[in-house]
Amino acid sequence: MAPEPTFRCATLADACALAVLVDIAGEGAPNWLWRSLALPGQSALEVGRDRARRTEGGFSYRHATLATVGDEIAACLIVYPLDDPYDLTGLGDMPPLAQPLMRLEAQAPGSWYVNVLATFPEFRGQGIGAKMLDIAEEKAREAGANTASIIVGSWNSGAIRLYQCAGYRTVASEPAVLPPDFPQSGDWILLTRLLA
Repeated sequence: MAPEPTFRCATLADACALAVLVDIAGEGAPNWLWRSLALPGQSALEVGRDRARRTEGGFSYRHATLATVGDEIAACLIVYPLDDPYDLTGLGDMPPLAQPLMRLEAQAPGSWYVNVLATFPEFRGQGIGAKMLDIAEEKAREAGANTASIIVGSWNSGAIRLYQCAGYRTVASEPAVLPPDFPQSGDWILLTRLLA
């Protein structure tokens, strides 16, 4: 029988694992974007690691919670409040891949945003994702948020089921702009949940 997961705040030392899990959550799109930001001689994963090491911005270890099973990192959750009001100034200067996501975020201003929920494959099917959603909602309530939000690809039926079972409902969608070699296609879907 597998040991029960434990949960802890991420630290700076977890930046590499966070970069990999963010890429898993984004199904390879983060890696594609990081490659475009890499300096000569720098790998995409180094860019992701550097972004995870930041102390500001949404993708930061400071917003991350990790699930561990035994001595291994099993999953991560990255949550933070969306700005209210949400400013779309400069949207046209952002990478096309990010623009529909930002338009959806703007439709949930002030909500507690589940930016990343990802589990390594060998730890899936153990209820860790549902427990992470509970942690996200606990953090939201502690912060005084009355709504939680999440964005998911329409092609990710397993994640959609998880979120719907947790009480999230679809409120909007945008056609996804994905890397040219991306195997999926469809829409980004914004789901929200009112918190009691």
